[in-house]
Order: sequence, then structure tokens, then C-alpha cells
Amino acid sequence: MPDFPNTLKAISNRLTTTKGDPELLYGRVQPQAIPLEEAVLGAIMIDKDGFPSIIEILRKESFYVEKNQTIFQVMSELFGKSQPIDLLTVHESLKKAALLENIGGISYLMDLTNKVGSAANIEFHARIIAQKFIQRELIRVSTQIIHDSFEDTKDVLELLDEAERGLYDITDQNLNTGYESLASLAVKAQKEIEAVSQKGSDMTGVTTGFSELDKMTNGWQPSDLIIMAARPGMGKTAFTLSLAKNAAETGKGIAFFSLEMANVQLVQRLISMEAEINSSKLRNGQLEEYEWRKLHAAVDKLSQVPIYIDDTPGINIFELRAKCRRLKQNHNISMIIIDYLQLMAGPPNGKNGNREQEISAISRALKGLAKELHVPVIALSQLSRAVESRGGEKRPQLSDLRESGAIEQDADIVTFIYRPGYYGVNDENPGVPNDLTEIILAKHRNGGLGTVNLRFVPHFVKFEDPGSGGFDNDMNDVFNVNPFGQGGIITRPSKMNIDVNEGKDTPDMDPELIPF
Repeated sequence: MPDFPNTLKAISNRLTTTKGDPELLYGRVQPQAIPLEEAVLGAIMIDKDGFPSIIEILRKESFYVEKNQTIFQVMSELFGKSQPIDLLTVHESLKKAALLENIGGISYLMDLTNKVGSAANIEFHARIIAQKFIQRELIRVSTQIIHDSFEDTKDVLELLDEAERGLYDITDQNLNTGYESLASLAVKAQKEIEAVSQKGSDMTGVTTGFSELDKMTNGWQPSDLIIMAARPGMGKTAFTLSLAKNAAETGKGIAFFSLEMANVQLVQRLISMEAEINSSKLRNGQLEEYEWRKLHAAVDKLSQVPIYIDDTPGINIFELRAKCRRLKQNHNISMIIIDYLQLMAGPPNGKNGNREQEISAISRALKGLAKELHVPVIALSQLSRAVESRGGEKRPQLSDLRESGAIEQDADIVTFIYRPGYYGVNDENPGVPNDLTEIILAKHRNGGLGTVNLRFVPHFVKFEDPGSGGFDNDMNDVFNVNPFGQGGIITRPSKMNIDVNEGKDTPDMDPELIPF
């Protein structure tokens, strides 16, 4: 009679021992190239040019054997410190990190160097290792998809999203060529020029929605990092919301990362812009019947606008990059806005030192993100208090950028938002209107510098081109806003000037609409 208890116990033990072994879990050995891994590591230690030739091909996870991963990680750290990579330096680094015994001691390192005579074929070997890693990643992702597909509790749309994201990550992380020949780049440049020519428009980037600003920039260009800096209260968030809304109305997908305001608050501002309802009335909900109609119309319109808002507080650069990649893949976003840069957290490892170095790392990462996704990245930034303490001239300068000179260095465009009326003085002309806002292009890597004048409408928390007015055209026929008056003086047309025989009705305006 068979010993069923012992048989079941043996099966259980086998399952337990193979649970963490990917080779035995599926009954097959995963793709690997252990001899080539050893040959590559040995070649790096005997040739000073070995590591630079494979740094863009391999990373720690590319190695199948854990101890080989450890050795490669130590080599990467030595390379990052500009230190030589050889048998002695690798041995000393492993010893200091208490990892020498984990990799098999000095004897294993010596065996690695003895297995190769030169680094002549190191790049070819590295590409084979990378291919094996991609195969293992495809197996891992596919197996997870199969497992989740059998789960009835798993939403099918969510499953599709996870499958797409997993395959995108493999492609994005492992198939980067790193460089292109001048011949291929010249063809690409020619095609872009031809495409712009066929459009019949000077606009080559994402529109700002403001005519003069579009003329100076030709729109926000792909791969550009744009810094918009101002002191608190100048309307940074309102301006970028206007930019997002104007661009999204042309069909461009916009990712808006709000680290300061909640997503619902931002949407309320957008509704105030679109419906032209006093923002204070939206907060207390005391709306007239016609205002409710305007509210519903604005919500219906904004529901069709491709703006994606993320209000994760203190988001770090790694999380931001992952979310932007996903938005690019799923929604093909054309622009990224971060409000604002100083509220972001640095890398989770916290090895950047002081805050200035951390901000520098963030700005470099944002520039890299713009190039990677080929979209403009707009990052808001605070200015230092030097603006407030400076006597006379309050107009911001590049030296006023807070916490890091790297922001100025990494940015393709640096823009300042300046409202003379905010300080209660008129620097150049005492006759300028209080709602005047200057958009100052202080740095423009691919264009000219200058200043664009806009009109700020505080009640609707929006910016407009000068002369456009803050109301609908039919309302402008009823009354005009004097832009030069303190607090907004209203001039109503006399009823004696209305020809009653023309049959033109003048609607009764609610006093709450008057923008004092």
C-alpha cells in the first residue's frame, strides 16, 4: 500500500524548494548566458576601456547570477566616482561593503580575469547578455498576464493596461540606441521642416493661446524645459492653467502636476475661467439662475478637454517620470506642467546632500524627461526674497532664481511673471493699468528675448491678451471696463444713446458681474 502521507509530504517539500527558483518553477531553464557574464566582468577588470563600451547596454539587472549583479554594481559605483576598475579596486570595494564573501571571495574575481585574454569582443558579448535579460523579462511579464487573466476578480480593462505598461517598460528600458548618425538625423530634420511648411503656419510647438507670446516662441517647443518664476501672488498657477486650457482646446493632451493645490480647486479655477463667474461665488455656491446655466455649459466644455491632473503631494522625480511615461503611452500628452518645482522631492535614496543640490538634480531630471518624451516641460518656480528687499526696481532677474543656479543652466526658456500693480507702484509709466501683467522672457536658448503684456482678470483668475476684455462679446456691448481705473471703474452707456426703434434690447446686468 502506498505511503500517501509521505508522498504528499515529498510533493510539498518539492514545491517549497522550487517556489523561489525561477528555473524550476515553470519546468524550464530561463534564458541565460553565464559564461558570457563572467567573460564581460573579467574583460572590464583587465581593460580600462571595457566599462565605457558597455555602460549603455547593460545594467545590474541584466545579469542572471546574483553575485555577478553585485560585482557589476560595484563597478558602476567606481565608474561614477571616476576611479579605475581593476581586480584590486573591485576587491577593495567589495571588502569595504562586506560583500566579498557573498561573491565567492578573491578567488572568484581571479577566475573572472583568467577566463579572458582581452576585451575585444566585450560589446558583442554584452548585447547577448542584454538579449537574454529581455527574454527573461518577457517571460516574467507574460506569465503574470496569464496568471491575472485566470482571475475572475481582475477587471479586463485594468488587465490590458497592466499588460501594455509592462511591455512598454521593457521596450523603453532596453531598446534605447543612445545615438544616431548624422545622415539619419538630417533626414529627420528635413521631414520636420517639410511638415511645418505644409501646415502653412508659423506655429511649430504647443500654442500658448496668447498671440504675442506665440510670435516670440512659436509655441512651446518639444524637448524644452521652461521655467516660469515669480514671487507669491503674481498668478503663476493662474497663468499656467490658462496655458493648459488654451493648449488643450486645440486637442493637445496636458499633464498637470499640482503639488500646491488640490485637484478640485484647480478645476474650480478652470470653471471660473471658462464660465467667467466670480471665483468667490463658486466657492460659496451662491449663483443666480443664469450663472448656473453658464456653469453647466462650462463643465460640459471642460469635460471634453484632455487635461490630466495629478495632485500627489511631495512627488519625487522617479514617480513623476513613471506617471508621465504612462500618460504619454496611454493619452499621448503633448505638454507637462509642474506646480511647482520647489515642492518636489529629490530621489528617494536621499544622497544629494543639501537642498540646492537636490533642486539641481530635479531640474536636470526634468530636462531629461522633456527630451525622453519629446514634449515641453513647464516647471513653476519661486523667486528669492531679494526681489522684495531690492529698492526701486522690482522687476525680477535671473539672479533671483531661488535655491539653485542649475535651474537657469538647465532651462531652455526662463520666464518671469511681473505685475507692477502688485507692488502699488508703476516703475516706468504711472499711467499703466493695474491689471497689466508682464511676461518677461529672460532666457531663450533658441530665440530672442523680450516682454509680452497681458491682462490679468482677478475675479475670473485668468489671463487675456490686452484689449480682449474679460466678458463675452454680447456683454461688452452693454458696458465697458475702464482698464486704467483704480479697482475697476465701470462706464455704462447712456440709455439716451439707444435707438429704441432699432429694437435692440439691453439685458439687465447683475451687479455681481461687475469686476471690482
